[in-house]
Amino acid sequence: MKIQGEIPKVSKVYDSQKNINKADMVNKATSKKDVVFISSQGKDFQTVMKALKNVPDIRKDKVKKLQSQIESGDYKVSGKDIADSILKNITEKKI
Repeated sequence: MKIQGEIPKVSKVYDSQKNINKADMVNKATSKKDVVFISSQGKDFQTVMKALKNVPDIRKDKVKKLQSQIESGDYKVSGKDIADSILKNITEKKI
């Protein structure tokens, strides 16, 4: 006996049913929610970073004091202090 005609259409119906079942499985798998936990060290880091954001980069009171000393001619730095500071910076960078 030879069957002609409608066989490909019938197989498409079965294939579409398989795809529906796969879609249902995917939806079930993606319904889970992600959970994130932050360690105590991470929380401490966040607290420190927030505190640092509130600290100004420039200490205006110190800048004004030095600025007034420079303008009045009272600001004096010895050559020894400058040399000590340079050597200290060089040795700290090597370590």
